[in-house]
Amino acid sequence: MAGSEALVFRVSLGPETFRDIEIADDVTLYQLAAAIVAAYDFDFDHAFGFYSKLTGNFLKSPRQYELFADMGEADAGVEGVERTPATEAFARVGSKMLFLFDYGDEWLFQVKLLKRAPRKSKLRQPRLLLSMGEAPVQYPSYDDDEDDEEA
Repeated sequence: MAGSEALVFRVSLGPETFRDIEIADDVTLYQLAAAIVAAYDFDFDHAFGFYSKLTGNFLKSPRQYELFADMGEADAGVEGVERTPATEAFARVGSKMLFLFDYGDEWLFQVKLLKRAPRKSKLRQPRLLLSMGEAPVQYPSYDDDEDDEEA
């Protein structure tokens, strides 16, 4: 039965900055992306994609899922995120993908499926289970740098 399990993901910006997120097993990659962005207190206001290649040129990944595909603007072979179940991209525990949020600023998150567990129906999901390290500021103020130069 869809939605009967919870998926627990570790979403890392580095070895000391990560979030563990629990989400229902019937969510799409779009919903997973929204949960990731919310866990880091970012605004969900940019295009994004999931890529199977974790290092090097991720745009040459064998498996790619992008918001652009849902908009009809992706390269051939790239799948969309709005209807793709997260369980398709993360088929087994230990699966990893690179999540790119904001193609301009290139926020690169490593996403790993840590476990599948029975879903506790009374708990609201997505749910932040663990937060380690300070989240970076999505839009740093460059005015501070200019003030320092003038001093």
